[in-house]
Amino acid sequence: MKIGPENNGAPSPRRWGLRWGVPLGVATGVTAVSVAAVVVLGGSGSTGPSAADPAHGGTGPANSTPAPSPSASSSPGGTSPGGTSPEAGFTVTDATTTPIDAGTATRILSSCLGADASRYHAAVAVRTPLATEDWDGVVVAVDSAGQYVQCQSKGDKGTSQDSPPTFINDRLWGTGRIVEYFDSMLVPAGEGKYLTLGAGHYSSDVARITISYGEDPKQYPARMADGAFVYGAALSPDTPPGPRYTGPSPYVHAYDASGREIYNQAEDPKFTDEQ
Repeated sequence: MKIGPENNGAPSPRRWGLRWGVPLGVATGVTAVSVAAVVVLGGSGSTGPSAADPAHGGTGPANSTPAPSPSASSSPGGTSPGGTSPEAGFTVTDATTTPIDAGTATRILSSCLGADASRYHAAVAVRTPLATEDWDGVVVAVDSAGQYVQCQSKGDKGTSQDSPPTFINDRLWGTGRIVEYFDSMLVPAGEGKYLTLGAGHYSSDVARITISYGEDPKQYPARMADGAFVYGAALSPDTPPGPRYTGPSPYVHAYDASGREIYNQAEDPKFTDEQ
């Protein structure tokens, strides 16, 4: 089974900076696409210690384990020998997503999934705060067996970064895990502008999910429904980026009904142990 843009109408090869959000051992049997395409796999989140201060140090676990390609630098402010620029300074200019109506979501799923679309209903369908040449939204859908798919949208058309789209359900869910990651990516959206978007699944213990970026402690709410969450944000580097800008890493935070943080991706051993 492989993940790649060659057979599923994925975006053009300008999507550089491939970064993996799952330890590579989990992706055994998956053939990585070239560094020209942005495809980020998800991982799984286990219960971790609560953090009163959501600020983080170091590189981000969500998108920081490089695939077998020129690696990204983990130190702010420079450029790696491979030409990849790290996080450095950035500004989140907008993190507001807007709902996609049910009829449009159905058409997106139909073009994304083909004959399989009738088995799924949209759980979360949103337009992102910034449109790129190929994407302007995300639809996460679920079937009666609780199996998820994620489709990116442009207008009322949908595409999947996964082949097949149901690949995300082959990522193991284990006892005690709170968050499961689907696909996330950073996409250029014009000069000095980037769209970061992603999605995942959460357990019944979770009442609220937020996203922070890089070392900025501010958290932005994700859209949640039917056990799925989606986030999107527009960001701009504070200084001209290198030729393959990897941007700040998104960190997922989960809270229970009492408002207690029960998961912080920055403290998840699944990711931090891979650094």
